[in-house]
Amino acid sequence: MPGTSDTNDGKHPVELGSVQETLFIPLAARARETVKKRPLLRDPKAVEMIRDIDYPAEKYGPGPGSSITVLRTAIVDSWVRAFLAKHPAGTVVEIGTGLNTRFERVGNGTVHWVDLDLPDTIGLRRKFCTDTERRRMVAASVLDEGWLSTVEEYPGPYFFVAEGVLVYLPEDEAAEALTRIARRFPEALLALDTYPRRLLEKQHQQAVQKQMEARWAWSCEDPRSLERLGLRVVEAASVTRPPRAARAQLPLRFRTFLPLADLLLRGLFNITLFRAGSRPD
Repeated sequence: MPGTSDTNDGKHPVELGSVQETLFIPLAARARETVKKRPLLRDPKAVEMIRDIDYPAEKYGPGPGSSITVLRTAIVDSWVRAFLAKHPAGTVVEIGTGLNTRFERVGNGTVHWVDLDLPDTIGLRRKFCTDTERRRMVAASVLDEGWLSTVEEYPGPYFFVAEGVLVYLPEDEAAEALTRIARRFPEALLALDTYPRRLLEKQHQQAVQKQMEARWAWSCEDPRSLERLGLRVVEAASVTRPPRAARAQLPLRFRTFLPLADLLLRGLFNITLFRAGSRPD
């Protein structure tokens, strides 16, 4: 059932599908991180949204998964910042944007931005964000083709981000979406997270415990296997092995636990930066 609430005390009510409702997992994680004394990232917009939206907070409480989610976001932020340092007026596309606020965190005043998500999510997002000349929200499924034409209205080069979204699609649909981007936007960068089968099974167990309907559907044992879709690995990382630029920005408490976490979680939370339009030799 979609997330709903009987009383909202003036807050924005939630009317989302089961998968879309999972946007509160990273949103709540970023809000909790922001109010810490030495946060990994600062996201006051996330704090505002959590305050102003009526949502089932008990489903998304703190835990180890919260830190993992924030680390994943920080890694992608570092890649987008590096892209904008080279291409300050390029275009960033957030696939399954949810209530992400990456534009507010890394925007440089010249970047072009497209936020893509399903209509119910975009409806909620519009309560906090507005379209501008350089930024547009698009209500569509990643499996549609029309949104690609919207992206082409903005200048390249392009950086596509699919964070915490493709895992909810069946493998054939995820592959279809990635292949379409690779063919339509050669040389574009694309960042996405992947998870092996054993972690998918673990997520199913946790979803039952938390009474969440959304289930991961796609597992990927090796991100390099996606090169068959017309993608080339530029940089492989994980939440326990972040890129050097991201690692340098981590608070001491994160850097301290990473070696132990890597022993326990190696290969489970992969984040990969690809370049589109190139097949392996």
